Amino acid sequence: MESPQRFATSYFCDTRIAIPTHRSRALGICAIVLLALCSVSLLSAQNLPDAPQSQSSAQQAQDKGANAPSASSTQPGSESADKKPTAQDEASKAKSGDNSEPEQSKRLMWVVPNFGAVTANSQVPPMSTREKFTLARNDSFDYSAFVWTGILAFQSYELNSDPELGSGIAGYGRYYWRTFVDGVSGTYFTEAIIPALTHEDPRYFTLGQGGFFRRTAYALSRTFITRTDSGGRSFNWSEVGGSALEAGLSNAYYPPQERGVSQTFRGFGTQMESAALNNVAKEFWPDIRHKILRRK
Repeated sequence: MESPQRFATSYFCDTRIAIPTHRSRALGICAIVLLALCSVSLLSAQNLPDAPQSQSSAQQAQDKGANAPSASSTQPGSESADKKPTAQDEASKAKSGDNSEPEQSKRLMWVVPNFGAVTANSQVPPMSTREKFTLARNDSFDYSAFVWTGILAFQSYELNSDPELGSGIAGYGRYYWRTFVDGVSGTYFTEAIIPALTHEDPRYFTLGQGGFFRRTAYALSRTFITRTDSGGRSFNWSEVGGSALEAGLSNAYYPPQERGVSQTFRGFGTQMESAALNNVAKEFWPDIRHKILRRK
């Protein structure tokens, strides 16, 4: 008889959400894809009016140019010289307003922590070791982490994923603290401990430019490629190594039936899959926030 499948954890956007290995994983993938496609359609829809606007601005510039001789006859060269820079300034302001990058927010949908995401084209200083541990602490002990852990523990309890943990209030408590330790250990390994040792930056640096497939490929690649404290690129030891350590550590406090090499590799794979989906969500969240929620 096949042993019940334990829920590996990975809280959404750096605080590790538990993802069931079948149904909930598929639902999560579908949700991410739908959000990304929605943002792409909005981007393409917004780009359509640009051409008519440029034509209308060109016609207005021609109309102003046609009326310029009558004004220049009263004040030779003064007003005509002033009008041209004004039109150029307005055009440059319009372009700069259209091309401004949507900003990342501290939370996704006002609830889920998003403290480790950096807005596209932003110049930020490297994080100190203390700042990395502060980021891990904020993600691990945010109020939403306790609520989400309760939901995940209740889901595992109702599905009886680990019968050895028992039932009743005591059984639910065993599910709760194990789920919480999964999230905290994974966050500290990937955001603080390993990055401090390898001098890697645990934040997600948004690309913000290009088409859907280019940005999606970039987001997925950040699972294995990351930025160093010196500004270079490196293999993402923080994510890969941290996820492996979290999966291995779970063998110390889960029932014997949920331990072993196969369970560890299964947990590691789920952690990496969740990290990739998290990156996709971070990449397109500013566009969803800007286009749908009308925020900067």
